[in-house]
Amino acid sequence: MPLLVQKFGGTSVADADKILAAARRAIQAHQRGQQVLVVVSARGHTTDELIALAKEINEHPPAREMDMLLSTGEQISVALMAMAIQALGVPAISFTGAQIGLVTDSFHSKARIRNISTERMIQALDEGKIVIVAGFQGVDQDYNITTLGRGGSDTTAVALAAVLGADACEIYTDVDGVYTTDPRVVPEARKIDRISYDEMLELASLGAGVMHSRSIEFAKKYGVPVHVRSSFSDAPGTWIVAEQDARRLGVTVTGAALAKDEARITVFRVPDRPGVVHSLFHSIAGSHIVVDMIVQNVATDGTTEVSFTVDSGDLAETLRTVENAARSVGASGVAHEAEVAKVSVVGLGMKTHTGVATTMFEALANAGINIQMITTSEIKISVLVDRASAALALRTVHKAFGLDEWDNTAWPPFSIENAQTKPLRQPQDAENGSNSTSPQGMEELVISGVELDEAQACLTLFNVPDEPGFAGRVFRRIADAGVFVDMIVQNISTAGNTHLSFTVPRASAEDATKAVTGMGPGEVSVESSIAKLSVLGVGMRTHTGVATRMFGALAERGINIALINTSEVRINVVTDISRGQESLICLREAFSLADEA
Repeated sequence: MPLLVQKFGGTSVADADKILAAARRAIQAHQRGQQVLVVVSARGHTTDELIALAKEINEHPPAREMDMLLSTGEQISVALMAMAIQALGVPAISFTGAQIGLVTDSFHSKARIRNISTERMIQALDEGKIVIVAGFQGVDQDYNITTLGRGGSDTTAVALAAVLGADACEIYTDVDGVYTTDPRVVPEARKIDRISYDEMLELASLGAGVMHSRSIEFAKKYGVPVHVRSSFSDAPGTWIVAEQDARRLGVTVTGAALAKDEARITVFRVPDRPGVVHSLFHSIAGSHIVVDMIVQNVATDGTTEVSFTVDSGDLAETLRTVENAARSVGASGVAHEAEVAKVSVVGLGMKTHTGVATTMFEALANAGINIQMITTSEIKISVLVDRASAALALRTVHKAFGLDEWDNTAWPPFSIENAQTKPLRQPQDAENGSNSTSPQGMEELVISGVELDEAQACLTLFNVPDEPGFAGRVFRRIADAGVFVDMIVQNISTAGNTHLSFTVPRASAEDATKAVTGMGPGEVSVESSIAKLSVLGVGMRTHTGVATRMFGALAERGINIALINTSEVRINVVTDISRGQESLICLREAFSLADEA
């Protein structure tokens, strides 16, 4: 019998009428012949009210007791939902996270799921009951109640869909799907009918608030189709699915996003030798600070600049850590900027289409917006801009890629029945034919591969003017020359100028050099043979220390890093080509992929 997981957020169960409406949705699926498991959040503003109450008692409440308190919100919701379903004539049973054996680690307020016992849920489903589970919560190995942090109910729902092998997971919320950007900032934003896991991961990490990264990590890892839809409408929403089911011919950019609460930190004149970058980021990882953009320039005069961004709330702690680390490695100083924002475009089509960077940079230049930093991945381009220009920048790039004219009817509609990728089914217990428990360490970091590309060249324009439009002019010439650009790295300016580096296919290096020669006051450097190393995985950003492990493995071999850029699903570095194969081997060993073909 097909299994459907439905998740209802706080606004969807805010009062009795809404709880009954949600109950009717679950019953409709049940009457269609599906087994139904419902995950619910705390009602309305319950969590905020509980936090405020705790602060009245104790300004700094213990994390364990906060989890004990906050978990009660979901417990109220599951009981009321079970009552509502039973009142409408269908058997139902409610469970807390502890009652279904959802076991986490012991990091209160931000716990990660280790494993889930499925026996009680499967028994109740097989008895014909609708099962209701409290989202956001679990229990550690010592039976302490834990909570999963931001987006925790989404994470619970997708994790249960994964371990039970559900056909789909429906996320009911107060919006009717995922949009090309935040409609509160750009009213012209359009709903997307389907989007890939990687695109959604990038958008979620960039500030798109519909889904949290951890739930999408689960969905990608276990192949769970996720349907984001409105609690107040029967209209189709947005499907989050595997790449082959999301791809659209002719589309380069799927969405744009704004992360407005960013802070930038730059370490100046970092010695250009193996191990130095690792020392910097090892210190940061030790403080459990999540780093976002990482940019390292090509070195000049034996030193380089390293910049990165963190959430503005982590700025003070990060500065304390980085200033000590900078002194220890012999860097000349540390600077920061608290009023910056990151604007990004994301799309699977970037893998095969040229000119995406050109379009973005030219649009920002025409709007008079200066770019402070640039970093890219195969499906994302991110730029750092002044926070005062952030909303204008988002509207500008959204329009530049025609996202305000998005038309879902141009492609065949998605459905579970015609999906090319099916959810992974967990192995069944041989004795009773049902799943007894989930894999251990469900939410552990998964590194899916390490790649080596030895077919690229790197061009660097030194001392280019720090002004709106220069990057646009550079990549317009590159696009006109028919050259495909991979990595783009631009760090902040010093003394009014900056360096701009990018990689191209080695066979196109001469054409690219001719195109940009003479564009700036500085010289053009061409490294005709480089090794680009990429670590790919799920959970790259939410698990701190991935970059540190990568940098540390290279440092132990005495391999120097020339360029760095990062994304949600991969970290890229450039090294000397003579060390490429050695770098590949050591990174596979570092991430336990030594037997990878």
